[in-house]
Amino acid sequence: MNKQFALPFELSATHIDTIDNRLVEFTKLNKKGNNEWFSELCFCLLTANAQAQRAINIQAHLGVEGFLEKSEENIAQIIKSFGHRFHNNKAKYIVLARKYKNIKDHLKDLTSIQAREFIVNNIKGLGYKEASHFLRNVGYEDFAIIDRHIIKFLYKNSLITEIPKSISKKLYFELENILKNYNIKLNRLDLMIWCHITGKILK
Repeated sequence: MNKQFALPFELSATHIDTIDNRLVEFTKLNKKGNNEWFSELCFCLLTANAQAQRAINIQAHLGVEGFLEKSEENIAQIIKSFGHRFHNNKAKYIVLARKYKNIKDHLKDLTSIQAREFIVNNIKGLGYKEASHFLRNVGYEDFAIIDRHIIKFLYKNSLITEIPKSISKKLYFELENILKNYNIKLNRLDLMIWCHITGKILK
């Protein structure tokens, strides 16, 4: 049996309530249809190597219809207008992802592990971190989003000996398994660590 870790911090009751509410939102999104899932997929394409809040603002501006219908050039212009990075590549990836606009249907008969592999293998612009982010946001509970905040947390608490320069598939799974030792569902744990480090609870 793996050793169970205790969290090295406590959050306020207000923060815990906000996290609970965010998880409820993810559960509600899980019950929605392909269009809403595709919008969230595009949001995660926007968050890769960029600020989450700007991605949230762009998602709110474009809406489901914008992600599905606007031209690549128009999407790129809108992304750029928000000061977002890599606007041309982001627009290209969003348009390419329309091949899987019925993303919920593509994933419905897959296990959670198979669903993540499907995303990584078929959605250009999404690696394991972003695929995990998407699946967490549409209601999956068992994936970690291994970003720089999580890596710094693991390093600061001596759970890893160095901050890796890059993360292979093998290392991603190893880091994810370390986090499982907290015996907290990974979707909740991610929000807790993010809140502890940044003071923010986004999505």
